[in-house]
Amino acid sequence: MGLMSDSVLGRSERSVALTMTSTAEVGGATPSSAVHVDELLRLTARMAASDIHLKAGSAPVLRIRGELVQQTQYDPLAPEDTQRLYEQVTSPAQRERFEREPDLDVAYEVAGAARYRVNIARQRSSITIVARRLSMVIPNIEDLRLPSVCKELVMKPRGLVLVTGPTGSGKSTTLASMIDYLNERASRRIITCEGPIEYVLSDKRCFVTQRELGEDTPTFASALKHALRQDPDVLLVGEMCDTETISAALTAAETGHLVLSTLHTNSAATTVDRIVDVFPPHQQQQVRAVLANVLEGVLSQTLLPTADGQGRVAAVEVMIASPAVRNLIRGSKTHQIPGIIETSQRVGMKTLDQALVELFRRGIVSLDEVLSRATNPEHMRSLLQAA
Repeated sequence: MGLMSDSVLGRSERSVALTMTSTAEVGGATPSSAVHVDELLRLTARMAASDIHLKAGSAPVLRIRGELVQQTQYDPLAPEDTQRLYEQVTSPAQRERFEREPDLDVAYEVAGAARYRVNIARQRSSITIVARRLSMVIPNIEDLRLPSVCKELVMKPRGLVLVTGPTGSGKSTTLASMIDYLNERASRRIITCEGPIEYVLSDKRCFVTQRELGEDTPTFASALKHALRQDPDVLLVGEMCDTETISAALTAAETGHLVLSTLHTNSAATTVDRIVDVFPPHQQQQVRAVLANVLEGVLSQTLLPTADGQGRVAAVEVMIASPAVRNLIRGSKTHQIPGIIETSQRVGMKTLDQALVELFRRGIVSLDEVLSRATNPEHMRSLLQAA
């Protein structure tokens, strides 16, 4: 889910990428049975693609700057080809786990190229593979053009900080950049649980332990439970995906730890509702009270292409848990949160629309992109006029 997965492409490389579909006509297609997965992943890195999609009946497909580009210099893959490629990126233990589960997430590294987060699933009785390219270097907050409040939130001594957004919006990269910022400036014990590990964190001023879901621990909830006995200061949970994990994260934050995690929600207000709604009705008021006490901030982000066509950038809604926000959470009035965010820019908050306007004013994104991503297009037009 990296923000840096659409790295800057040179003009010549972009030209090659966008005309790739015609290469088979020139020199003939490469037989898929002769292709090793490392070759395909190196192609992904060379073309600065964010993802590669592999399935039976189709040639490999790259996602370049958000667009899908079929690589017809390769023959369409057969079911035995995707099975072979799957075996090349997995260990026997991982394949055994895939026999029991419908999907498998693994990390894979090509020496000298990049790390990849690989998802493996079944479709039409064959294997399908999606590999996302990850940066070998953790980008910093400034390079990602993230709000400066990210630095303040990750330096909090305790509480809950959430990064939300749809799949592929760069949540993991944002969290990695925040953790790296902390790692360079404070002495803390950091424990992460990820599925799989996307960015390898080295010890700087912090002592870091990274655990991989399925390899080192069976579930996020189990990792959180046991992490509390490992003298942590900071806990990073890959995803708050179920009631047990959310409950364990709230408990960890309530007992004096800084907890960072992600959710697949599109705004701060829906994030609060999502957390509360996973619990049964008789527990929800108690959960609201706990969440109001421990929540420090929510960053809700979406990726959009830059105006120069060189990559993508995150537009980030920022909600800080001010006294007014905490009162709204306790009182089940989350529908009023957007209004608080919009009028609290002086303390670092901003709505998604305000973030989009700021990117447009700085010349980073186009007007068409701003209008297409606006939560309220009419209100967006008034913001642009005011700007």
